[in-house]
Amino acid sequence: MIHFKSIKVQINLFLAAFALFLFLKEPRFAFFTGFFWSVLFSILIEGAVLFLKTKKFQVTESALTSGLIIGYILSSESSWWIFLAVAAFTVGLKRVLRFRGKNLLNPAALGIFLAVFLLKGSTEWKGAYAWYFLIPAGLYIVNKIKKTEIVWGYFAMSFLLFIPQALAQGSSLLDIPGYFNYFFIFIMLIEPKTTPSTRWPKVVFGAGVALLVFLLTEWGFRYEPELFALLVLNASVPFLNKIPDFKFKTAQKTS
Repeated sequence: MIHFKSIKVQINLFLAAFALFLFLKEPRFAFFTGFFWSVLFSILIEGAVLFLKTKKFQVTESALTSGLIIGYILSSESSWWIFLAVAAFTVGLKRVLRFRGKNLLNPAALGIFLAVFLLKGSTEWKGAYAWYFLIPAGLYIVNKIKKTEIVWGYFAMSFLLFIPQALAQGSSLLDIPGYFNYFFIFIMLIEPKTTPSTRWPKVVFGAGVALLVFLLTEWGFRYEPELFALLVLNASVPFLNKIPDFKFKTAQKTS
């Protein structure tokens, strides 16, 4: 039974609906096959791993989410075995790289990054700049999973970096919103299990990712600067969670 109130179900429905919109906007057979392979392999590999443990094949929400995300980011022109490798990396390594019972690194980001770095895979980031879809849905998602501070930290740091750069280069400040990969920000960056759990660590996390993305891009980093920056900050979460979560209280009037 599908529980539509579940945020995991809602995210999967959004990802599926957005993919359908993009396909109808620009129909390509490779676009369809890319999503087909990524979702199929994610479900089969996750189901096989669970079958070995429980003797029951299961189609999980996390497998669907991972498969859809892989379909968005990995190039549709990739060979089927690249999709298989990414799904295997994603499903397998999330059960190995853990800290205190939780995933240490974003599974899909790690799987895709390894495919790019080790297998010379390529990415496409379908619909990444479709702000009219991703911002409204993204704001709803981050509010539901309580990761809003990560997004504000990312945007704040990005504007602090982009505005001086634009002024120095003589570019229009109005062009800055077009620089953002909204799919990365509202889907990848906020993954609940691999990000901090309290306010100020979340702000530092988002700002740290933005800073590292900017620096890696400026330095000409070849292997997906956004994914690499995300993985680096994921690894730092155990340390970020030690940052005191200061709360500012207003003075109460006494009668």
